[in-house]
Amino acid sequence: MDPLPQDWPALSLLVFALGLKHGFDADHLATIDGLTRFNARTRPRLARFCGVLFSVGHGVVVLAIGLAVNLLAGHWAVPQWLETFGTFTSVFFLTLLGVLNLHAVLRADPGQTVPLVGIKGRLLGSWQRAGRPSLVILVGAIFALSFDTLSQAALFGLTAKHYGGWQPVMGLGVVFTFGMLVADGLNGLCIAHMIGRADRMARIGSRIMSLTLACLSLAVAALVATSYFVPDFSALLERKELLPGLVVVVVSCTGFLGALILSQIRAERPA
Repeated sequence: MDPLPQDWPALSLLVFALGLKHGFDADHLATIDGLTRFNARTRPRLARFCGVLFSVGHGVVVLAIGLAVNLLAGHWAVPQWLETFGTFTSVFFLTLLGVLNLHAVLRADPGQTVPLVGIKGRLLGSWQRAGRPSLVILVGAIFALSFDTLSQAALFGLTAKHYGGWQPVMGLGVVFTFGMLVADGLNGLCIAHMIGRADRMARIGSRIMSLTLACLSLAVAALVATSYFVPDFSALLERKELLPGLVVVVVSCTGFLGALILSQIRAERPA
C-alpha cells in the first residue's frame, strides 16, 4: 500500500478525493439506490437523505478504525500477499458489477426503469429495506466493514501519527467522510427525484446511470489489473495519484447529472 503525502494541504486534498471516489463505489451507489427506492413512496423525506445517512454511518467506522490504529499500532505494514489478495478481489468484484449492470440494462423491458445492481447490498438481505434513519446509518456502518474501507482507515491512522495525537486522525476521517457524503448524497437525491417520474425520460435517465456505473466498474477493474501487471504504468499512476480518482468522479457526476437533467426537462415540459 502506497503511503499518503506528509504535507497537510496535499494530504487533505487527496483524502477528500479518496472519499469522493469511495462514495462513487458501485456497491455504495447500488445500495443507496435500493434504500431510496424502498422509502420513496411511504417516506419521501427519508428517501432523499438515504445517501447522506449512509455516509454518516460509514464515516463513523472510518473514524473508529483510524483512531484505533493510531493509538495502538507502533509499526504496521501490509503483507505483500494481502495487497495481492485485495487487488484481485477488487478486480473480480468490479468486473462482476460491471457485467451485472450491463446485463440489467440489456434485459430491462422498454417500459421499466433500471435499478442499479450491487453485490454487498444483496448480502445484507432485509437490512436493505431500512425504514428509519438510525437503520440507514447502521447499514452504512456495516457496509464499512470491508477490505477497502478498513485498509484506507488504517492508512489514515498511520499517516496521522506523523502529526501526533488523535486530532489529525479525526480531521482526516472527517475530510474523507465529507467527500464520500457529497457523492452518496448526490446519488440519493438523484434517485429520489427520478423515482417520482414514470415517463420516458426517467427511464432513459435510469439507463444512463446504470451504463455509467457498468462502464466505470469495468474501466477501474482494467486500470487496477494493468497497474498490478505493468510496473511502469503503476509508477505513472503514483505520480498522478489524483488523476484516476478525478476521472471517476467527473464521469460519475456527468452521468448522474445528465440523467437528472433529462428527467427534470420532461417534468417541466407542459402536458
